[in-house]
Amino acid sequence: MTVKKYLLALTVLLLISPLFSQYKNIKVNPINNAPEEVSIAINPLNPQHMVVGANLSNYYYSFDGGNTWGSGILKSSKYGVWGDPTVIFDYSDNVYYFHLARPSDADFLDRIVCQKSIDGGISWSDPGSFMGYHKVKDQDKQWAVADWKIKGNLYCTWTRFDKYGSKNPEDKSNIMFSRSTDFGHSWSDAFNINETPGDCKDSSNTTEGAVPSMGPNGEIFVSWSGPDGIVFDKSTDAGNTWLDTDVKVTEQVGGWDLDIPGIYRCNGMPVTCCDISESKYKGNIYINFSDIRNGISDVDIFFVKSTDNGNTWSKVKRVNDDYFGNSKQQFMSWMAVDPITGAINILFYDRRNYDDKRTDVYLARSTDGGETFQNIKISESEFTPQKNVFFGDYVGIAAYNNFTASVWQRLDGTELSIWYCGIDFNKE
Repeated sequence: MTVKKYLLALTVLLLISPLFSQYKNIKVNPINNAPEEVSIAINPLNPQHMVVGANLSNYYYSFDGGNTWGSGILKSSKYGVWGDPTVIFDYSDNVYYFHLARPSDADFLDRIVCQKSIDGGISWSDPGSFMGYHKVKDQDKQWAVADWKIKGNLYCTWTRFDKYGSKNPEDKSNIMFSRSTDFGHSWSDAFNINETPGDCKDSSNTTEGAVPSMGPNGEIFVSWSGPDGIVFDKSTDAGNTWLDTDVKVTEQVGGWDLDIPGIYRCNGMPVTCCDISESKYKGNIYINFSDIRNGISDVDIFFVKSTDNGNTWSKVKRVNDDYFGNSKQQFMSWMAVDPITGAINILFYDRRNYDDKRTDVYLARSTDGGETFQNIKISESEFTPQKNVFFGDYVGIAAYNNFTASVWQRLDGTELSIWYCGIDFNKE
């Protein structure tokens, strides 16, 4: 090959390289039962052990770093299982699966259910425990975290609607909190922690997206979206008391309810994480979200941080590093902060490489406290979603000691599937 031809070939390779991924993708779901809306957790006592939950009642488990997966269908004989899966590990080798209820008996409506596994996600308690019960009001979008200092303590936050979907201005949505002090066997009475309620339309003026996170001294940190944009709250006493006034973090331009071509619905709700590692960024609180501040057709992924325990917040930083203002969508992000190294990992869908609805999956990673982000394409091939198929509301990512585990749903035609990519950055 002549030098001229070699340089031409090298140039072409460099131009098309963003379209390809060097990372192996593994299909997680063995049966095609339309799984979506995925959550993943890594066992801190055995990082090769992971569990995934997916709508409506799927669970998957791996004991070999994600190379192979077992699976099952979650059942709650008393409360039923009705989606919004969230999985977490505690620090005693237990794993918990939180979900909405769908019972046959109307007396058991409107609650959050927690089912526990003591064998790594192979089998689950039945019927599980519950929180937030209310005969009239509706519960939605619960997320949970385990206390790393007080063994047995679990914390859960979610949205309660006076009446889901109501356009009546008298009906409100609020952010609720409940706590378990006995490894999920029972839960405290729920109470709201937000200062400003939202409406019940399940759109940008509804209070949604409360994802709790633990701080290095046992604090509970959480943010959410709603009529005041993105706001932040915290508890320093295991959830007994919270700030009297929510801290305003940032405007969310256009709100959290996003319109993405080919996606049934999409939200840009915040994800809150804190660095509990021994890195120099220990104690930093991070919030990841998306909105349309760069143009209605140019949804981007954003990031803010606090270095003073949530009292003040940085300027908003754009995470995706494609050309600014190119009208390409990045959407449906999730974040995990490595509890050992402090590295920040943000997973999201990305259309930077195409002029249509073809979609890739990217990972943005920061090892300098969120000052800079490296963008990495991790999906092996693109897919093209259809708006008439429900795609789910979130993806999942977890991290431990420079190992990052990502899961997402893809839609090929009308077939939904769950895919996994594990990256050991110690070997990169």
